[in-house]
Amino acid sequence: MTKILMVCLGNICRSPLAEGILKSKLSSDLFQVDSAGTANYHTGNPPDKRSIDVARKYGLNISNLKGRQFKSFDFDVFDLIYVMDESNFRNVISLARNDEDIAKVKFILNEVYPDQNYNVPDPYYGGDEGFENVYKMLDEACDIIAKKLT
Repeated sequence: MTKILMVCLGNICRSPLAEGILKSKLSSDLFQVDSAGTANYHTGNPPDKRSIDVARKYGLNISNLKGRQFKSFDFDVFDLIYVMDESNFRNVISLARNDEDIAKVKFILNEVYPDQNYNVPDPYYGGDEGFENVYKMLDEACDIIAKKLT
């Protein structure tokens, strides 16, 4: 089983959306998808209502997900770790123990724009349209990831 982790700052906006989107594109018999945040602000909390709403608009239910913080043991559990932005990348890499850990970490938008290290903008402080835009970015990236993995 291939295990994939999506990481953002608080694990309530971008990474739960990415988790839900990728789960919808992969077989649960062959793949496990999870999400985490680099900060512990929202541990145990459900995703932001706006993330839940935009996911629901596209037929996905992420309301049962709970925020958790990324820990160094996640390198032992997951085969691929996708980060949403440069800050997430730095925070995750700071917990890496070796080059093998570092090799697992990728910018999710590099799937769409190879080697550009573009950030998925954090929609938290914006309006609903930011969540819609983030959904579309993540959906495009997750399409590519799913095609590569299957």
